[in-house]
Amino acid sequence: MSADSPARELKDKFVLVVEDNVLNYVLISRILGSLGINCEWKTTGKQLVETLESLEKIDLILMDIRLPYEDGYSAFEKIRQSEKHTKTLVVAITAEASPEQMKKARQAGFNGFIGKPIEPDRFIGQITRILSGGEVWEWS
Repeated sequence: MSADSPARELKDKFVLVVEDNVLNYVLISRILGSLGINCEWKTTGKQLVETLESLEKIDLILMDIRLPYEDGYSAFEKIRQSEKHTKTLVVAITAEASPEQMKKARQAGFNGFIGKPIEPDRFIGQITRILSGGEVWEWS
């Protein structure tokens, strides 16, 4: 496997980022862009749900747990109610990172958990691992 093989495998992946903090989104989108990953931004669970059915391909949803109007858990339940997205990867991402929150996310059915603040170098590895079929359950 060549050194650029993981990057080549990630090219043309699509990640939906549900994050209400613009600075967090800018950081996430720049990191994803550096990997050749396309992304779209939604700031609320409602926007996410309204968009879900219209998107052809979603490889991963990064879901902030603390969102305005409804939390990430409620939005996650709505994702899973969509026949089209019962198996879409959804990873919780939160500043309320703790073993208890990680356990709650796992019990809710999320496919992974990433604590904030996001560390760019570490985040690259986390996203690469998730999109390559691995798991990430890290709260710190």
